[in-house]
Amino acid sequence: MAFGRRKKNRVLAEDELILIENVTKTYNTGAPALNGVSLTVKKGEFVFIVGDSGSGKSTLIKLLLRELTPSSGEIYVNGINLQALKHRQVPKYRRNLGVVFQDFRLLKDRNVYENVAFAQRIVQTPGRLIKRNVPAILSIVGLAGKYKAKPKELSGGEQQMCAIARGLMSGPKLILLDELSLGLMPSLVEKVFETVSLINRQGITVLIVEQMVQEALEIADRGYVIQTGKIVQSGSSEELLNSDEVKKAYLGM
Repeated sequence: MAFGRRKKNRVLAEDELILIENVTKTYNTGAPALNGVSLTVKKGEFVFIVGDSGSGKSTLIKLLLRELTPSSGEIYVNGINLQALKHRQVPKYRRNLGVVFQDFRLLKDRNVYENVAFAQRIVQTPGRLIKRNVPAILSIVGLAGKYKAKPKELSGGEQQMCAIARGLMSGPKLILLDELSLGLMPSLVEKVFETVSLINRQGITVLIVEQMVQEALEIADRGYVIQTGKIVQSGSSEELLNSDEVKKAYLGM
């Protein structure tokens, strides 16, 4: 089978970058972490998913990274059928994604420059291109003057920015962000979101799992609300900001 080839009877909309259709994921305990989840993300969109701890958000990210496979349902990313991927094809698939994890996963023994360059070194990008690309990315996230600093010398917000910069180094069409604001001061959250918004305006599709609902909705195009493994609400940012359910559950109103 070719790399993640679609099933012959499956036709996706031209503008669909992510299609998740009726996906269920059940662990050994028997309780479904996801139960019939369906959602789409179009090319160039900024979409967020909000839900409480244990709602299934992390499972969804792992499925998109192909760390897990669904118990049932279908997942397509950039036209690739994730269920059709063989184990040896997964690294190649992931190289086309930008991913920022909750814990940043920075290399503690390397400075900012080397952390950001790492993504290109593993795919053997020529050194001259790395020397050009890394400063450009660091400038976008506001770390141009910190390229020699080790992760422990950075603030939480700066570590987040470094992780975002690394996620951009592969030139992805899609960047996945898991709990972007976790552990950050409100002032830093605003700065991080502004940076992500800038990235989106440059044509990169953004999917973010987030608990800071109001901050995300102020810059996102659309959102989904997930509870106990099910999508219970979706709509434009304006619709969700004006939703009584969202106001009560997530905005304290």
